[in-house]
Amino acid sequence: MTIQLVFETHATTEDNEAGRATGWLPGRLSEAGRGQARELGRRRGNDGFDAIFTSDLGRALETVEIAFGGSGTPVLHDWRLRECDYGSQNGGPTAELDRAAHVGMPYPSGESWEQAIARVARFLRDLETRWADRRVLVIGHTATRWGFDHLIDGVPIDDLVTAPFSWKEGWRYHLG
Repeated sequence: MTIQLVFETHATTEDNEAGRATGWLPGRLSEAGRGQARELGRRRGNDGFDAIFTSDLGRALETVEIAFGGSGTPVLHDWRLRECDYGSQNGGPTAELDRAAHVGMPYPSGESWEQAIARVARFLRDLETRWADRRVLVIGHTATRWGFDHLIDGVPIDDLVTAPFSWKEGWRYHLG
């Protein structure tokens, strides 16, 4: 039994453009982000997904609504797909996050990257029991993708937090 999982990040937000780390704040797509979401719908609209799973944060929900609203594909919201909770640094400058320092140590009033990835692990366990032999799309955040990279592909968390971000048209994973 195998699950084909395609991951896409939410589209660009006003916070991304301003250099703010939204974290657990909802965020809003920028004008460019809304265009990216429309393009995502064109690019992935006929990929034969059995379901779309999305973070419950506003920027991910907005991306899914623009890209797939009215498509008929079931959309399931899941809080475990959220970004890392930066605690008191939610909404602060991205440059001040120091991700490497928070692999195991939570951000003040927030969580660590290990804790965020543990949330993603719980999502994957549920996915395996309920969506075997299916193809699903996941819309999420950096923590979601790093969780998949670590849990499915075995990439060390320390390597993930120090690697530069490189956007691409989806990441593909196979479970099972």
